Amino acid sequence: MKAQQRLSILLLIFVSVWAGYAQADGGHGHGYSRNSFGVYIGAPWAPWGYPPPIYYPSPYYYPPRVIVVPAPQPPVYVEQAPTYNADQYWYFCQQSNAYYPQVNQCPGGWVRVPPRQ
Repeated sequence: MKAQQRLSILLLIFVSVWAGYAQADGGHGHGYSRNSFGVYIGAPWAPWGYPPPIYYPSPYYYPPRVIVVPAPQPPVYVEQAPTYNADQYWYFCQQSNAYYPQVNQCPGGWVRVPPRQ
């Protein structure tokens, strides 16, 4: 009986090694094996023999970079007193008693007046 057990174990090892050599190159038997033979000791993890799935922690995603752009400053207006050259004059119409931009024509002629501030 022991001889039969030894023979069956040797036959099992021979068949598994031969199958590994035969399937290494698609069944052409070139002798290179990617299979290995091992003994599993312990209780199976599941009824179908696979270990439980490994749960990796979810990856950490960095928040998007926020580029802070300063708000545009409101424009600054500086009021300055008008500057006049010696060749700048106002034109006054004596008949209509008004200056040039308000009156376009003056029948009596225009009078040059130096600007007042």
